[in-house]
Amino acid sequence: METILNDVEVRVLGCLVEKELTTPEYYPLSLNALTNACNQKSNREPVLALEEADVVRALDSLRFKQLALQSAEGGRVPKYRHALVEKLRFPPAELAVLAELLLRGPQTVGELRTRAERMYSFPDLAAVEGVLEELLARTPPLVTKLPRQPGRKESRYAHLFSGEPELTVESLSPSPEPARLRVMAENDRIARMEEEVAGLRLEVAELRRMVREFQSQFE
Repeated sequence: METILNDVEVRVLGCLVEKELTTPEYYPLSLNALTNACNQKSNREPVLALEEADVVRALDSLRFKQLALQSAEGGRVPKYRHALVEKLRFPPAELAVLAELLLRGPQTVGELRTRAERMYSFPDLAAVEGVLEELLARTPPLVTKLPRQPGRKESRYAHLFSGEPELTVESLSPSPEPARLRVMAENDRIARMEEEVAGLRLEVAELRRMVREFQSQFE
């Protein structure tokens, strides 16, 4: 993908696509509606807490990159829509898959089919795979297939609107068991307490030194 978007721009663009497909009667979106969509707690990963000013800056950048625009249907309140159909000629199926990737990050074919159902009904997994292949075949490609994680049977796909995704050690490792997470949290808590005790000991030692110096003045 030649145009690189930041995280807020990705969220704004994903929300514009999602709302066009799920609630067309309320689309295009006002700034307030778009901000609320960006901060939704459902169907979002991660959950964000954006201010309207953050969304305005993202919209201005997306408009400059010709990926969003202010709608002529706004009336007295300005409204905004994406421009992906005009710029890249996406059919609804591709828009639905891209929206999910923009809103939730890397996902498997099965996850994409289930989660995109509210925007587009895919008859089977092969239909989703076909859409992903179309997006992979574009020039430049708009999605990429990630290396399969240890312990996972399926590979995940990611969008390329933010460039190539960084593959951290954590993203290539299987998720730890709940019991291990509890042990890790307990170890962190103990480590913090030990640090606090060490800090208190230093403070006590310093206070004792100051008291001795003060007492020595009267000896």
